[in-house]
Parts: sequence; structure tokens; C-alpha cells
Amino acid sequence: MMSRLIVVSNRLPIRVSRKNGEIMLEPSAGGLATSLAALHSRKPSIWIGWPGISLDEISWSEKRDVEEALSSQNLYPVFLRYNDIDNFYNGFCNSTIWPLFHYSPGRAHYEERFWEAYKRVNELYLKAVLEVYRPEDIIWVHDYHLMLLPEMLRRELGDNASIGFFLHIPFPSSEVFKMLPWRNEILQGLLGADFIGFHTYDYVRHFLSSVRRLLGIENTLGRIHFDGRVILVDAFPLGIDFEHFTRILAEERVKKKVKEYREAFKNLYVIFSLDRLDYTKGIPQRLKAYELFLAKYPNYRGKVVLVLVISPSRTGVKEYTELKREIDELVGKINGKYSTLNWNPITYMYKYIPLEDLLALYQIADVALITPLRDGMNLVSKEYVAAKTDGRGSLILSEGAGAASELVEAIIVNPNNINEVAEAIRQALEMNDKERVTKMLAMRERIHRYNVYRWAEDFLERLDEIKKEQAKLKTRVLTSKVVKDIIRDYCKAMNRLILLDYDGTLVPIQDTPDKAKPDTELLQILSKLSLTPNVEVVVVSGRDKNTLSSWFKGINISLVAEHGAWIKRKGERWELVEPMHNDWKKEIRRILEIYVDRTPGSFIEEKEYSLAWHYRKAQPDLGEVRAKELKDVLLSFLANYNLDVIEGNKVLEVRNAGIGKGKAVMKWIQQKSWDFILAVGDDWTNEEMFAALPEQAYTIRVGLTPSRARFNITSYRDVRELLLSLIQAC
Repeated sequence: MMSRLIVVSNRLPIRVSRKNGEIMLEPSAGGLATSLAALHSRKPSIWIGWPGISLDEISWSEKRDVEEALSSQNLYPVFLRYNDIDNFYNGFCNSTIWPLFHYSPGRAHYEERFWEAYKRVNELYLKAVLEVYRPEDIIWVHDYHLMLLPEMLRRELGDNASIGFFLHIPFPSSEVFKMLPWRNEILQGLLGADFIGFHTYDYVRHFLSSVRRLLGIENTLGRIHFDGRVILVDAFPLGIDFEHFTRILAEERVKKKVKEYREAFKNLYVIFSLDRLDYTKGIPQRLKAYELFLAKYPNYRGKVVLVLVISPSRTGVKEYTELKREIDELVGKINGKYSTLNWNPITYMYKYIPLEDLLALYQIADVALITPLRDGMNLVSKEYVAAKTDGRGSLILSEGAGAASELVEAIIVNPNNINEVAEAIRQALEMNDKERVTKMLAMRERIHRYNVYRWAEDFLERLDEIKKEQAKLKTRVLTSKVVKDIIRDYCKAMNRLILLDYDGTLVPIQDTPDKAKPDTELLQILSKLSLTPNVEVVVVSGRDKNTLSSWFKGINISLVAEHGAWIKRKGERWELVEPMHNDWKKEIRRILEIYVDRTPGSFIEEKEYSLAWHYRKAQPDLGEVRAKELKDVLLSFLANYNLDVIEGNKVLEVRNAGIGKGKAVMKWIQQKSWDFILAVGDDWTNEEMFAALPEQAYTIRVGLTPSRARFNITSYRDVRELLLSLIQAC
């Protein structure tokens, strides 16, 4: 059966409203709806979203009629009541997430009723998806309104479901994001997806940093290993439907409007500005920059006009009403100051304008002035570029817009620096034709090539790739069948060897080593295993020998300490694997102490023949930077010493060269002929142990990461379950 795409977004591309007592269906406004509608028309898909009308203002019969009309277009509505619309959409989405993610934390409101509504509405969308979902379907969830939905879907549909998520607004730095009281729940919600997309690499970097700092989950090249799955995070700049857009430009209705506007603004340079009314758009700053431009360059008075178009938004909300008043006053002030009998410096339109008017304004504008303080992408900038078929136009673009990382030929400005924006206006107007056309055509070619369809295809291809990667990793995951094979071979074997790493394998990784003391359950497991006839249990650890002796006193198991420097066979004393020296520790400690001072939260652990620098408690980014620095310093310093630097999980350790877990376990491999060997470890220090063992050994790596081990297992709890299964089976 052919797979379908299930698009899930806050709104449908069709808006339902009541006019003169009648239910009306009309296209939704907004860049996201337009972009996704283009995709929806081309690919077999279902679109789930809110139709724009409250369940409280529509009868059940009207609701059924709407559902029937929408279903003919493969649109499935999620109806909301007034209370949820207010607390979910106006509340959590637009009064909490929107200001915070756009770096206006002072405007964010953190109210429990908002959060409860957000969870409740995400659950309504979950129910809607489950009603139409088939196992072959691909689910693509969009934007900040539905950040809990991926995890909800994962919980219901399991690991095989193909779930993508795309965020269409900025993802803020971790320092800003962590101000959100429900930050962990949001991150975990997003991590339910297989693939998470953002417009720019800055947003990717901020998200990965938040995951690392707040959840303690690392990533490798944008891949996050979480909850037994690998999740991909990447950047995909949203494009426009270029071909459709340029076809409309050629229509007579647009050409007619172009002629009208050229006549209206005859002999004037036209600077065009289009925004929705919002404090993130930087409109007051833009007007002040234009005012400064007129003051600094009086020769342009009477020769230039700013066409300022603002679409109404959230009318009735106090801060938006105040913003509108500020803009009105600034426009009035500038026009009052510089207007003449036959010239106004600003033509101001506060209304929705028809598409043909918008396209005509794009075409006649000499300059597009697009300077939001923050914007996820900003498709207006791309539409303007697409409209400049002859290349005769200049784009001034804010560095705070996601499009700035793509439209690099634009004049990029800091929207808060009004002097810089004023100079950019002058530069745009005075740019020579050759440079203007070269820059514009380069941008135009780029957005032509990477259009909305290419954006969607790339996203869905990468989603498919990560699902294949997950499937490949899954073939290595310890299945119930493999567990049965292990139990069968274990029970029939006469000589059984079990090699177990400690931290991250038998116990969870802890901030400090002393917190990882074995609990009662683990001690009982190891004790029962050690009492089983013909079983040798060896804990192969990086811990010092005194700690291991203390922790496992009274349990008849063998121990390996300091990554193989010391071994202790059961019932015997500790012995060095080979002669070693530790006279180097004083010098190395001095270096490590410098990095402890420079890295708050890091500390030194001293063992008899090694020194370890732990940075798990340090601020993650700083810890990673310092670890790389320290490793380079140590490697250069140790060039003439017989020492190694080994990397563990948030730890660097200096030890005598030639020592390792592989060499240590060979002491047991050579001891007798084992007909069953099980080895389990969680980090790369165990790879040499896996490599030292015969092919038929059952080698298992904890965590879904590439390894020399034959199999992967999710967590230390699964390791304990496996060991308990062995105890119970025989």
C-alpha cells in the first residue's frame, strides 16, 4: 500500500468563519499555510489542523457539513472551544512560546492554565492523527503549537512509526530556553520525532545545546541517541513555490497593478516594507532609521517614498494596540516633519492587501526594507527576490531573519542599529546597476533552485534515511530471540565467563564517582551469579582497586581496576598486570589542576597508577572545549613519557601506556577453554575488551552507538534484566 503524508499543523489551509449568519470557507492567510498547501496539492496527503472557528459557535449539523466539505480536499479539522483557543493559542503559544523564542523573555507569561491547555490541545491533535493513521503513513508535525505531539505519537504508535517535526520560528539559545518552566517536557516532546528540522544551523545548534545542557544527552554530528532510538537534527531553509509565484507575476491583473503603481509613484525611488503587526518585526526601529536617512541625506527628500504595509494582527491585545499607536505616531511625525504639498515620505497601509497588489509592489520597489528583530525564516524577502525578474532591485535584510543565512548577497544589517540601517538605505539606492543585478540574480537563482518542493523532498528523504539507519541499528539491538540464544548457550555450557564494565553498564552514570555505589539489587545479582557453578564473573572497571574491594567485599567475583592496571582473581590478592611507575603524577596533576581552576565543576580523581580529570558537572560547552584543550596539552607534554591519554564518558584519564581492558581480560581468556563468554560495556574503553574476545563471544555495547560488539542494548537496566534471566534460567 502506498504511503501517505499526514501533515499536522495548527491551522488548515482553509479557514472556516461565519459571515452574515452563513458558514464560509476561504483560504487561510500566512506563509506556512501557503507553502504547505503547495506541497499538499502535489503529494498524496492528509492535512490535520484547526479550521479557525470555535466549536462553541457552530452547530453539530454545520460541523458535519464542514467536515464533509473539508474531507473532499483531504483536510481533517480539529475543533477547539473558546477556552482552549484562548489559553492554548493566545496563551501558551503566543504569550509564552512566541515571545520567549523570539528573544523577548520580558513579554513571556508563564501560567499553569496555559500549559494545561497546551497539553490538552496536543492530545486532541493526537486523537485526530490516530483516527486516520495507517502503518505505512509518514507523519510530519509542524511548528511551536504542537511540540508535545511527537512524543505522544511515539508512545501510541511505537518505534516503527515515521515521525518528522519542523519548527518554523527561531529556537533560542539554551540560556533563554531554560527560562521556560516546562522546558524538559518540551524537549522530550520533540525527541519523540525521528527527524527534527529547523531553518538555520544556529537554531540546530541552540536546540542541541539545550538537549545537552538540560537533559544531559549528547549528540554526534546532529544525531541524538535517546530512548533506544537515534534521532537526526538538521537545518532546511523553507523555500517558496517559485514557479507558481512567477507565473502569477505574468498575469494581466498584476501587470495592470504594476502600471497603476508606477504612475502613482512616478519619479520616486520606492522602498517597500511588508509585515504583520508584531513586536518581533522591528517596525518602530525601521521607521526611526528611515527618519534618520531623510535627516542625513536631504537630497533624497522628494525623491524617495517608503511604502509601509502592515497586516492587522491580534487586534484587541493591549501590547499590539500600543505597538500600532507607536507606529501611527512615528508615521505621522515623519510625514508631518518632511511632507511637502506634492510629496509624502511614507505611504502607510494598515490592512490586508490583495495578492496582485502585493506582487505589483514587489515589482516596482527599488528597495525592499525587511528588518525584523527576529524571524524564523521570512518568506517576504524571498518573494521580493523572486519578483525581480530583471534583477533591478536591492534587498536590505536583518541579520535576525533566518533568510539572512541564505540570501547572503543582500545588505545585511543589525535592525537595532538605526544608523547602520539608514546607511544601508543610501547604499541600496546608490548601488550601481551591474552590482545590483549581479547580487539579485544570484539570490534569485538560489531560491529558484531550492524551492518549497525541494525543501519538502529533502526533509522527507532525510526522514527516510534516518528510519533506515534506525532499522540497521535495530538489527544489532538485543532481541528476545538473541536473549533466548544467550540463555540456551549459557545453560548448556560447562565453563562460563561473564565480563562486566561497571559505570554506565551495571549502574547509571553519576555526576561524581562516589554516587555510583552499587545498590542492593546489583549486589544480589552479582552474588547469585558468583554462586552459580562453573561461572566466573569479572567486573572490569576504571575504578581504583580500594573502591572496588570495598564495594564488592564478600562477593566471590574477580575484579579489574584502573582500566586493566590491577587484577584480582576471586579469593586472591590484587596484582599488577605488569610493572608500572607513578612518579609522573606530580607533574601531570599540576596540569590537571590548572584545568580544574579554569573549568568550574570539574575535579581530579587520583588512582594508584592513573589520574582522571572529570568534567561531567561542568557547564557542557565549556567542559567539551576544555577537554579538547587539555587532551592536546597532555598529548604534547607526554610525547617522551610512556603514558596514554584515554577518553571516557566526560572524563580524561592519564595512565601507563600498554595498559587496557583488552590486555587484562586476556588473563582469563588464556586461563582455560571457555565455552560461553558474555562481555558488556558502555563506552569506547571497552572496545579493546570486545576486540580481544573470540568471535563466538556474546559482546554487547550499552547504548545505540557503533561498536565492535555484536549487539547493542538500551540501558543498564536491560543489562540487569539479562543477568537476572541467566540466573533464573539455570
